[in-house]
Amino acid sequence: MGSGADDVNLKFMVVAVTAYGMATFEGPMLSLKSVSAISHYTDWIVAHVHVGGLGWNGMLTFGILYWLIPKIFSTSLYSKKLAGMHFWLATLGIVFYAVPLYWAGFTQSSMWKQFTESGQLKYSFLETVTYLEPFYAMRSFGGTLYLIGAFIMVYNLNKTVKQGRLVDNEAAEAAPLAPLANTHQKEHWHHKLERRPVQMLIGSLIVILIGGIVEFVPTFLVKSNIPTISSVKPYTPLELQGRDLYVKEGCYTCHSQMIRPFRSETERYGEYSKAGEFVYDFPFQWGSKRTGPDLAREGAGNLKKTDGWHFRHFREPSSISAGSIMPAYPHLLTNDLDTSSTPAKIRAMQKLGVPYPKGYDKYANAELMTQAKGISLNLLMDSIRVAPNKEVIAMIAYMQRLGTDISKPTN
Repeated sequence: MGSGADDVNLKFMVVAVTAYGMATFEGPMLSLKSVSAISHYTDWIVAHVHVGGLGWNGMLTFGILYWLIPKIFSTSLYSKKLAGMHFWLATLGIVFYAVPLYWAGFTQSSMWKQFTESGQLKYSFLETVTYLEPFYAMRSFGGTLYLIGAFIMVYNLNKTVKQGRLVDNEAAEAAPLAPLANTHQKEHWHHKLERRPVQMLIGSLIVILIGGIVEFVPTFLVKSNIPTISSVKPYTPLELQGRDLYVKEGCYTCHSQMIRPFRSETERYGEYSKAGEFVYDFPFQWGSKRTGPDLAREGAGNLKKTDGWHFRHFREPSSISAGSIMPAYPHLLTNDLDTSSTPAKIRAMQKLGVPYPKGYDKYANAELMTQAKGISLNLLMDSIRVAPNKEVIAMIAYMQRLGTDISKPTN
């Protein structure tokens, strides 16, 4: 490669190292309680991750490919100008992607926590979402620039490959090592170990095993590290199926299920979450981002909606919540629920410690259909006709379960 291409490669690497430094400094900062109180569940988290992903990993990969491909095919880069264009598109893409999200994160946190003079929450959750739509538009613009740059790179490297010739076995040689003076008698003891790979491997393994034993053995000696809450019960078969649909549809990426002990959150969502509430959640759905409101108490207290509300919300969210950016899920209304998987799911939960009765998998589907028919009847009373074997019924069952084990009415 010529010097011009080397300059472009260097630019990618400089941005990559800069993004790496920013992300690795920000990571420990986000672990601080005072910072996490502001950042967690906001777009700040998304910005932080993408500075590392797009900036560090992405730009590093681009720089390596621009250096490596011409070497492999024994040619020069097809177009240094296109490589330069890619650099600026990628860099500006990261800026337009991340900066609006940082700004949106601070804005979100501020709006969530504001109260009126009378002590009421100043903004509804939906107001905070609609206010941030311009920031999301800028994020989309930045992501588009980044992708366009990547496509330009693919074209540029493809042309580079076609004009070159693959070097299968490149001749290479290394300069001979200078003889070392015999200083072993003066060296530190660990230098002798470092020159013996087998002994070094065994020693490292012993140290790791000791550390592992210290960490794991205490957890095996106690029945549970989580305080038991007697009111918390396992999911019914229908709720378990609904929970799996919730995960399958990616709902957890926009909704959290953990209320922090802040006044702004308990006023908005209800009683703060307890560790014992999640003993039967495999995996838990705490989440890291709130594009939609927290659902930990969705089925309890003042947050509880009717089955008909949930049905209409899945069918067309904006018809229930004007301005909602949640996508519709019409397929839930028509897809049949796969109940053939219920017994296997029950057995899997039992192996994970969920106290379903022995042999419960044999009659779980019978209980599932009983609960499903009840929800279908509730919907019929709301002038909604839907068969009890549809996926939306399981989703409604899961939504209505959330927060009912332990809750108190919101103020």
